[in-house]
Amino acid sequence: MIIKRSLSVHLQNMLKLFPVISLTGPRQSGKTTLLKDVFPDYQYFNLERIDLREMILSDPMGFLISAGPRVIFDEAQNVPELFSYIQVISDERNIPGQYILSGSQSFLLNEQISQSLAGRVKITHLLPFDTTELEIIRDQSICQTILNGFYPRLYDYQIAANDFYPSYLQTYIERDVRSLKAVENLNSFSRFLGLCAGRIGQVLNLTSLANDAGIAVNTAKAWLSLLESSFIIYQLQPYHRNFNKRLIKSPKLYFYDTGIACSLLRLTNQEMVSTHYSYGALFENLVISEIIKYQNHLGKRPAVYYWRESNGIEIDCIVEKENNEILAIEIKGGQTFNKDYLKNLKKFPQGDQSIRKMVIYTGDQNTSISDTQIRNWSNFPEFLKATI
Repeated sequence: MIIKRSLSVHLQNMLKLFPVISLTGPRQSGKTTLLKDVFPDYQYFNLERIDLREMILSDPMGFLISAGPRVIFDEAQNVPELFSYIQVISDERNIPGQYILSGSQSFLLNEQISQSLAGRVKITHLLPFDTTELEIIRDQSICQTILNGFYPRLYDYQIAANDFYPSYLQTYIERDVRSLKAVENLNSFSRFLGLCAGRIGQVLNLTSLANDAGIAVNTAKAWLSLLESSFIIYQLQPYHRNFNKRLIKSPKLYFYDTGIACSLLRLTNQEMVSTHYSYGALFENLVISEIIKYQNHLGKRPAVYYWRESNGIEIDCIVEKENNEILAIEIKGGQTFNKDYLKNLKKFPQGDQSIRKMVIYTGDQNTSISDTQIRNWSNFPEFLKATI
């Protein structure tokens, strides 16, 4: 059974406005399945096939003309020569919804788009399932959810996380990373990736990370950029708008999927997750990445940050909404509510924007204390739909 992806609605709407749509995301996030399901009337060409690439390159203009205006090119970054021809033909036709360009190597695809198709393309991202799409997680413990992550193949084929993620990471490193000359030592890169998993939720210290990995700081910067463009990690920026106090300026490090992080930390069952020193950071990662995925799948540009003063007072997640409202969220992995969960929220400065304060934890209560809402994880999908 194909699970309906939230991004489908946004893609259909954007195809009415733009001649070209770009769909990127990590490998095996479900891009091909989504496109074939939502756009069955489009011709589909997988450009990982060498024979197709040779056929297209023998006469690019002739191929595009004969194919017509409703075409999906999957792994489009493999034929960069095609982009300038798509620009010419899409401009001549001057109609929306002509081409969908899909790819896992967004760092290559976006580079080609910026060179040939700037202003003609709507860029969209499909990430692994979010909690509003995957009903089965309601029956899982929080530790099992963190361990499993959200990649579709695990749920389509009932694959154990410990069987899926090591091979997924090996494929990513051997295919995507090896193709880039900037990464010459794959063993060093694998070590670097593992060190990133050990720093989830921490303010990024590039010098420390580079020293531990045995690489130069500039190399660490380049590798972080690669991991971000591959949708493996993201850097959560600090929130500082309208605040005069001196705040921490460095980002915090998170993974798009906790299953990958757990695999890098060598966690193989939910008991190991529950007792690991990173459990709290992994739960924090889970909540923040779900907010980011949900916003992406609605076609929104995520406006998610953290807040931390130089004296260490910190709020885990700040969401800036389109209605000028701010959500200040503390994320706690404990099952028992503690009044200390509220102390940093009380110190969050009141600016000229409306502020909603909340705590998300793993207990069973949904209530309010003073001006702060208390929400449990089991109702998180409803929270996303109603609040984000």
